[in-house]
Amino acid sequence: MCVPTPQGDDGSADLSFIDAVVLEIAGSLSSGSVVINKSTVPVGTTRRVQRLLGEAGGSIDEIGVASNPEFLREGTSVRDFLHAARVVVGCDNPATAVRVSELYAGVHAPIVVTDPASAEMIKYASNAFLATKISFMNAIANLCEALDADVSEVALGMGYDTRIGFEFLQPGPGYGGSCFPKDTSALMHAAHSAGAEFPLLQGVMDGNVAQHERMIDKARRLVGGDLRGVEVAILGLAFKANTDDVRDSPAVYVARRLSEEGAILRAYDPKASANSVLIDSMTRADSVIEAAKGASLMVVLTEWDEFRWLNFDEIGEALEKRVVLDTRNILDPVALRRRGWIYEGVGR
Repeated sequence: MCVPTPQGDDGSADLSFIDAVVLEIAGSLSSGSVVINKSTVPVGTTRRVQRLLGEAGGSIDEIGVASNPEFLREGTSVRDFLHAARVVVGCDNPATAVRVSELYAGVHAPIVVTDPASAEMIKYASNAFLATKISFMNAIANLCEALDADVSEVALGMGYDTRIGFEFLQPGPGYGGSCFPKDTSALMHAAHSAGAEFPLLQGVMDGNVAQHERMIDKARRLVGGDLRGVEVAILGLAFKANTDDVRDSPAVYVARRLSEEGAILRAYDPKASANSVLIDSMTRADSVIEAAKGASLMVVLTEWDEFRWLNFDEIGEALEKRVVLDTRNILDPVALRRRGWIYEGVGR
């Protein structure tokens, strides 16, 4: 099973898709079948599936159920599968665990065999930890701005420490996408339901929203304090490069907030269609030049490689004012300032 588990109104994971699939397949499972769940689900879902199978007439003793969470990233999923960092199998039955593990015989990766609850927690804990790294680096970036340090240099010095590594040390407008926001929320809900305190994770989530808003503060300051009627070129709508996914995208959040502040937006993204994002006062552009024409502010919101190598002299001619807010720190501030640009990054 690999189905969505969207965020519910109370922050919990919605398991209605899981339940529907279980009830649909229950009558078709023969003795010896194994139901493998790859969806991101709360602790206890494997046993929930076993219960539902039994209630639907399946033989719990003759049908195996295992948790086998996926750790694939959008844009690199095939590579992530073939070169996995680890494979996690959660199952109470050793024979079923062996059968599931054997499916990965051609994948050279450590296989962690554990109980279902631990396997389910591994997925949530992994995503929550990565979200924590992002929020931490955003906080460091904000401190760097106050202390006149460069977060890019700080991240480089930190990353050489093998205990830390270089991954997820890039500050920006906050995390987003289809996983981190809902998974941190679901883990927080699980903690509350279990009567456990998790102030660290709450701080991560609160800090992420604050980082979104910090980008609006920067934009407002760059145009003199009032965004009403200001034309803004938006570069990027996807939540990250190499995907067209705009679900819970920080780029969309920032664009929507700029619109709410009265800005007039023209958005360009190489993959994500602006038509898939409904924001008042935002129109779609087919190129960076078209988005930039007549704008008083350009905001880079997704780290697409093509944005790194733009002809900034040509774009500067198209803009009303050479002002850029680089929320992803992908541009060269020294080179831009030499060309007469006003540059604002994150932590630089």
